[in-house]
This record gives sequence, C-alpha cells and structure tokens, in this order.
Amino acid sequence: MDDSAKFDTVKGQGGETHQQVHHSGPHTPEGHLTTNQGIRVSDNQNSLKSGARGPTLLEDFVLREKIFHFDHERIPERIVHARGSGAHGYFEMTDSLADITTADLFQRAGERVPVFVRFSTVAGGAGSVDTPRDVRGFAVKFYTKEGNWDLVGNNIPVFFIQDAMKFPDLVHAVKMEADRAYPQAGSAHDTFWDFASLMPETTHMLMWAMSDRTIPRSLRTIEGFGVHTFRFVSAEGKSTFVKFHWKPKLGLQSTVWDEALKLQAADNDFHRRDLYEAIDSGAFPEWELGVQLFDQALADSLPYDVLDATKIIPEEVVPLRIVGRLVLDRNPDNFFAEVEQVAYCPANIVLGIDFTNDPLLQGRLFSYLDTQKSRLGTANFHQLPINAPKCPMRNFQRDGQMQMAVPKGRANYEPNSLGAHGEEGGPRECPVTGFTSFAAGEGKDEQGDKLRVRAELFADHYSQARLFWKSQTDAERAHIASSFVFELSKVGLKMVAPRMVANLRNVDEDLAARVASGLGIDLPEKAPAARAPIDIAPSDALSIHKNMKATLEGRKVGILICKDTDAGALKTLKADIEAAGGTPFIVGVQIHGIPLSDGTKADADGQLLGSPSQLFDAVFVLLSEAGTQRHLKEAASIEWVMNAFGHLKAIGHTKESHPLLEKAGVVHDEGVVLADEFIAAACKRYYEREPSLRTLA
Repeated sequence: MDDSAKFDTVKGQGGETHQQVHHSGPHTPEGHLTTNQGIRVSDNQNSLKSGARGPTLLEDFVLREKIFHFDHERIPERIVHARGSGAHGYFEMTDSLADITTADLFQRAGERVPVFVRFSTVAGGAGSVDTPRDVRGFAVKFYTKEGNWDLVGNNIPVFFIQDAMKFPDLVHAVKMEADRAYPQAGSAHDTFWDFASLMPETTHMLMWAMSDRTIPRSLRTIEGFGVHTFRFVSAEGKSTFVKFHWKPKLGLQSTVWDEALKLQAADNDFHRRDLYEAIDSGAFPEWELGVQLFDQALADSLPYDVLDATKIIPEEVVPLRIVGRLVLDRNPDNFFAEVEQVAYCPANIVLGIDFTNDPLLQGRLFSYLDTQKSRLGTANFHQLPINAPKCPMRNFQRDGQMQMAVPKGRANYEPNSLGAHGEEGGPRECPVTGFTSFAAGEGKDEQGDKLRVRAELFADHYSQARLFWKSQTDAERAHIASSFVFELSKVGLKMVAPRMVANLRNVDEDLAARVASGLGIDLPEKAPAARAPIDIAPSDALSIHKNMKATLEGRKVGILICKDTDAGALKTLKADIEAAGGTPFIVGVQIHGIPLSDGTKADADGQLLGSPSQLFDAVFVLLSEAGTQRHLKEAASIEWVMNAFGHLKAIGHTKESHPLLEKAGVVHDEGVVLADEFIAAACKRYYEREPSLRTLA
C-alpha cells in the first residue's frame, strides 16, 4: 500500500467541501499516536482552524504541545538557523505607501529606520560551515517609531510544508539522523527524502532547494522573501494583501556544486567573511524592498490559494512595486551579544501590518516566543540591547529572571486608581492609537466549523513546481536534475528514490526521466495527484541566470603572480579591476617580498595553498616565462587554474603563462582571454562550458 499523503473530500456543516490530508500507511506495532498526556491524536497533519481557511485556534492543544516540545529540544543554540551572520543598517523609504497602510515606516519617502539583519543556514549547527546546499534565512528587525517589526523570511519564497503541524516532522527529518548524529548540515540522507517523498506538498520547495538558489555565491547576492501573504491595513480600515521581496543590488549570483563542495574545505566561514569584509571596506550590501499588492478579488481569481506557503504569485501576475532600500553599513561590535542573542518573532508587527490565516504563519506566531525563552533563558530577553525597541516601552510586566529594568511605584496592575492619589498609575491602553487586528476574514471558508482540514486548492502540489522548472534556463535545469540525482544517490532506503521520481513525473516527464537515468532505476509509474496540475506561464523572475548582472562590482579577482611578474602589468590590472568596482587579491607562493620585473617588491594577499581559486569570481594568471616553468611543477598552481576553469569562471592570462593553462586542461573559449579583454570577460560565468567538463543529468 502506498504510504504517500492522501486528500479526502469532507463536508462542513454548511455543505461546503474541503480537502483533508492524512497518511494511509500501515499501522505499526507501537499502536496509536498520542499526545504526551496519552490522548490519542486523530489528525497529525493539520492544525485546528475556524473554517478551512480560517485562523488557527488557540485551543489546539495537539499543535501547542507538539510545537512547545519541539521549541525546547535544543539548548542553547537555535534548533534551526543556528549558523548565522548579521549586520546593522537602515531601511530607507523611497515610495510612500501612506494610502495603503498606517505603518509609520512606510509613510514618508526619504525617512530611515534602523535595522538589524541576520542571515543563516537552516539545517546545520552553530559550528557547521557556511556553504552547504541549504536554504538561507533572511530576517530583518526594523526598530520603528511604533515598535519593532520583524520580517522573518528566507531566500526562497515558498516553504516545504503548508501547516505548522508538520514543522517538527520536517526538521526532525532533515536534521542529523537520530541514531547516528550525521550528516551535519545536509539533506542528502534517508530520513529527509523518506519524508519528502511521502509529502507531495514539498515538491515545489524541492525544486528551489535543488536549484542553485541554495548554493549562493554570497549573502550579498541572495534574494529575500517574507514567504507568507500578509496584509496592509489603511487608516480607513481597508485591507490589502502584501507579499514582501528583497532584491539584491548586485543581482543574483550562485556557485556551482563542485565549487560549493570545495569551498567547504577552503573556507568554512566563506559567507561570513565575505559579508564582514564588504561592510568593513565600505562596499555596503544593499537590497531593494519590493511589494506585491493585491486585493481579495484578485486572490479569489487565482488558480492557487494565497494562504498556501508552498505557492508564489508570479511577478508577471502581480508586478513588484519597489518602495524602499535596505543598506547594511555596520558590522556587529560583539558577535555573541548581537548576532547570537538577537531574537526574531513573526508576531512582532506594528499598526498597519497584520496577519492572514496562512496555517504555517499561524503556527509560527505560537512558536517563536517559546524558542526565545528556551534559548535566552528568561522572559526578559526583549531587554537585551539588540532586541530592545528604540521607542518608549511601558507596561505592567514585572520581575522574572534577568530583570534589568527598575520599575518604580506600586502600580503593577491595571486598571488601577493610584494616579488619582498622587502616585504613578502607569500606562493606559488607547483604543484610538493602539494596535487593532483586522476585523474579519474576507475570503471564502475563513470562518466556520472547527476543522482539521486544508482548503481545496492546497491539494495542488505540482503546478507551481512545474512553473519553476519551465522558468529555468537549460543549464539551471541540468543543475536541478543533477542535484536530485546526487541527493537521492545518498539514500539507502530502496523505496524512496522511485517514490520521489514518481512524484517528479507530475512536474515534468523529462525531469523525472533524467533523474531516473542518473540513478540507474526504471522510470516508476506516475504518482497519483490529489489535484490535477495545471500549466502556468513561465516567470523569468524565478531564474538566477536570467537575473545575473554583468558587473565586477562587489566581486573578487584572484591574481596569481611570481618572481619577475611584470610590475607595470600588475599595476594596470589592479587599477582596472578597482575601476570596475571589483577587489583584486594577489596570490603567491610566498606572501612577503616577491620581487617584480622592475626591482620593486610586492606582498601577496594570500598564499597559494590557502587561497584556492574557488574563493574568487574570476582569476588572472600573471606569470613570467620563467615563473610559468616553475609553476608547472606546482600541483597547487595547476589545480588553481583547473578549478577556475571547471567552475566556469573567466581566466585572464599572459602569453607567457599559456603552458600552465594547457597543463591544467584549459580549452580556450570566450572566458579565457588576454589582459585587454579581461575586465569585460570577468563580469560573468560561462555556463555553456559546463557540458564539456562534467556529466549532468
């Protein structure tokens, strides 16, 4: 019997139909699933909602216990997103949204709000490396005049699951296997793919995760997304749905898989170092904030549900409106005090921004406070400087571990009449200026029976995965298929790969055939789809390659030099790279006192063995004829050039250094050039080179 997720049609009291997801696998000898109190669980897939698209209910003790226990499984590092980097900066409004939201930070063009941003990997522990194939967290804390707003998202606009009830299961599956505590920071193992192959709703996210989005070149070249649909509320009480996008100024950039693997050996802190050094040098990372704004009528017209976190709205359907920019201009003064102790929570919103009934978002609103209390050890974590609002904060919450405030007076309750007797009565609520939640759901099925169900359109798990696949270039499709092959080749459970490929047949037959061929298995029968997939027009915004910028700005160029390197050529090359916005990095066999052709001496920025070419965006081999002969005997030099070519980077060279390129197997193409063509060539990667270098699915 197939163990995959099933959807049953159920009827509410009013006769409406909804989709109820469950798993129909065989009963195990262990018996019934229960809560920690021994109460049998009837549905472990869906949280309890008021109507199929309604808000998650506080009375859902099954969800509350499951999330509560999950939040406290690890101390003291974060359960997920443990490996992170952060920086201070500001958000500047460039296009007022005063007619759409009352949120103060969106009112006045030109006004700046301080922020703290944390980037992170998801699966690895705090001591893992920066460059595994993984989703990157992108969390922004806005210190607004009206309080803190936390936009807690990722570099991918969708997520693996639709309902927060499944979050502990997802993370347990992707983390180190429980009996052996490995692999660290990777999804290429049995438990993750067993889970994913049984949960068709993961398919769209898997397409993104197997793409180059999860092996970025730099944190400065990733997009960010709020993932969920939120809402803006105007002064008149009108609701407008909103999805948040961060667009990097430098454009999208990624590595290739072999390069990402070698970066883990070359520099465990590659992304952390890159971010720190960019800010330290004054090359401040920058993103534009784009919003997709739409109303209930448009939401109702779409063939997918805007409350489903496994779905996007293509930018061709709802174009982005650029409304501001994010600039990171200051590194942390103390990594622990700021990056490790910062506490984000999606429930932290300000007047004019509100939630929707997205069941994954609703569960996150439960979860984060528990996690912060567990990690930081006190309910007063909000008093830590990195978490404290920069506007006045007054209430009647008192005492607790690590209380740093010294409240005065007798008033620690409300209402009180102490103010009438000459004492400090304390703050009071204000119905006029205080936060009020948007009054009611506007969409269908947002109110009604208490149900453990999902809305009908949530059952379409493949249409948007197909959209993502169709939107990629040929090279990107080859990377995605090859990633599936690599990941599934690490799975020892024999039934998982055929089950996963059976799901992929609903996305694209060519994709499924390529993965099956790469694994050496027969193409399995197509998995039944709970809802027949539809075709959606491709979206260029989903492709990394279509959104790369031909520029050297923010990029690093490695220059291999030797004794007798032409001093004038080195000076000119460095100046040209800097003029184009790049950073030259000199590499030598020695670090200090390298004699050049004119008798002067140069210092290298890095030693050859410690500065492999995977650290750079492009390379130049600036060797003399005699120096080339010496480097022909250096395995590290040959590998330096070989890897740059294999990682599809531009290679500049002198005529004298040509024998080293030949020995490294370099075949001349548009990306292998002499000095006069190098700057233009170094602004891109050469993906057309790849099929001649490695076998791709």
